[in-house]
Amino acid sequence: MEFGILSIIPPIVAIALALITKEVITSLLIGIISGGLIYAGGNFIVALETVFDLMGTKLGDNALMLVFLAMLGSLVMVMNMAGGSFAYGKWASTKIKSKKMAKLATAFLGILIFIDDYFNCLTVGAVMKPITDENKVSRAKLAHIIDSCAAPVCILAPVSSWAASVVAVIGDTGVENPMRVFLSTIPMNAYPILTLLMILYFSTSEIEIGVMEKYELNDTSKVIEKEDVGYEYSKNGRVFDLVVPIVVLIFVTIMMMLKTGGFFSDGVGAAAAFGDANVNLSLVIGAFFAIVISFVLYIPRKLLKFDDFMKGIVEGMKTMVSAIVILSLAWTIGGITSDEYLNTGSYIASLISNSTMPMWLLPAIIFVVGAFLSFSTGTAWGTFGILIPIMVPILMHTNHMHYLEVVLAAIFSGSVFGDHCSPISDTTILSSAGAGCDHISHVSSQLPYAISVGASSALAFLISGILEKPSLTLPIGIVILAVVVFFMRRYTVNKYIKNA
Repeated sequence: MEFGILSIIPPIVAIALALITKEVITSLLIGIISGGLIYAGGNFIVALETVFDLMGTKLGDNALMLVFLAMLGSLVMVMNMAGGSFAYGKWASTKIKSKKMAKLATAFLGILIFIDDYFNCLTVGAVMKPITDENKVSRAKLAHIIDSCAAPVCILAPVSSWAASVVAVIGDTGVENPMRVFLSTIPMNAYPILTLLMILYFSTSEIEIGVMEKYELNDTSKVIEKEDVGYEYSKNGRVFDLVVPIVVLIFVTIMMMLKTGGFFSDGVGAAAAFGDANVNLSLVIGAFFAIVISFVLYIPRKLLKFDDFMKGIVEGMKTMVSAIVILSLAWTIGGITSDEYLNTGSYIASLISNSTMPMWLLPAIIFVVGAFLSFSTGTAWGTFGILIPIMVPILMHTNHMHYLEVVLAAIFSGSVFGDHCSPISDTTILSSAGAGCDHISHVSSQLPYAISVGASSALAFLISGILEKPSLTLPIGIVILAVVVFFMRRYTVNKYIKNA
C-alpha cells in the first residue's frame, strides 16, 4: 500500500511529543502506535497486534545487544563495588600536586572509562572530587570536565554501550557492515573530538571563559555535599581492579570480532573482518569474560562477598533498563516506518529528490536538527533512535549512500551537542551530581564552551559540504575552533589587564 503523507506521521508525532513533554519513551511509543493505526486502517486491535508483533521480532533479532547492555551494567556495578575506581583516586592524590595536573588527571580518567556514560559520570566524580578540591579546582570546572568526557568519549569508542546501540540501530536499517560504517564516521564526528581537544586545552590553561572564570578565580558555585554513591564499596581495591576488567572487555571483544569476521579461519583482512564481524556476539562474550575476570579478581581477595557480587550483577542490570527500553522502541519505530510497513523513507526520499535543496547541505541541517531535538528532549540516545531510522532509508532511496557516513556523523555530533547543553539531559544531571555541584551552576558555566564547539562543528559540516569533501570536516572544525578560542582568550586576557 502507498500511505503517502500519512507515512511521516509516526516520526512527526514522536518528535513533536518529545519536544513538548521532554519524555522520549512515551513519545516513541505513541509514535509507534500511530504508525500501527495508519497501517491497520484505523483498527485499534489490529494496530496493537501489528506493533507488538513487530516489537517482538525486533527484540528477537537484537536479543544479544540487550544481553550485552545488561551485562555491561553488571560489570560497571561490580567494578565500582570492588573499589578499583576509588583506588585510582587514592593513587592519583599522591602524584597530583597542581591545579593543571588535577584537571588533566580528571580528563584522563574520563577518557579511560569510555564503556558507559553513567559509569563515567558517577565514577569520575566520586574519585576525583577530593583531589580537585585539594588543588582548588572549582566544582563547576570538575562537572564540566566530567560532562565533556562522558558522552563525547562514549560515542567515539567502538567498545561502549553507545557504540553498541548505534551499530544495532544502523544495522536494523539494512545497512551492510554497520560496525565498519560506524568506524568510518569517527574521523568526521566533529563535535565529540573538538570537545575533547577543548577540554584538554583548557585543562592546561589558567584562563577560563564566561562564568567559569568567576568560579575558578573564586569558587562561588554552590557545592552539593553528598558523598553517598548509592552502594557500598571496598576500601581495599587496587587500580588494576578497575583497569584489568576493562582491558579484558576490549581485548576479548576485538579478538571475537576478528574471529567472527573470518580473520583467523578464512584469511580475511583485519578491516574486512571487522566489517563482517558479529558485533553483538563479540560484545557479549567480551563482557562475559570481563565479569568472570572480575569474579576471579575480587572474590578470593575478599573485596566482595559472593552474595554482594551477585547482588551487584542484578543491580547493575537494573541501571540499563531505561537504555534497553529506548533502544527497543527505536528499533520498533524504525520497523514501522520501513519499506515493509509505511515506507516512510521512500516517500520522504521522493520529496527530497523533487526539491531544490542540494544534498551537500544535508549534514549541516541534520546537525542542527539533531542538536535541537537532543537539547529539547535531554537524550542523545532517543535522538539517534528517531533520526537514524528516518535518514538512512532516505539516502538509500535517493541513491545518495555516499553521504551515509557524514550524515551519521552529523546525527552523532548534533545529538551529543544538544545532550551536552541540555539542562534536562541525564549525563548533564549526573555530571552535576558526580561533581557535587549545583546543577544550574554547571549548566551555565559549561554553555560557552559547548556553544563554541557546536558552532565550529556546524560550520565545519557546512563548509565541507560546500567543498563536497566530507573528510575535511574535522580539519576544518579544528581550524575554526582554534580561531574562536584565540579571540575568546584574547578578550579574557584584555579584561584581566583592564581590571588589574
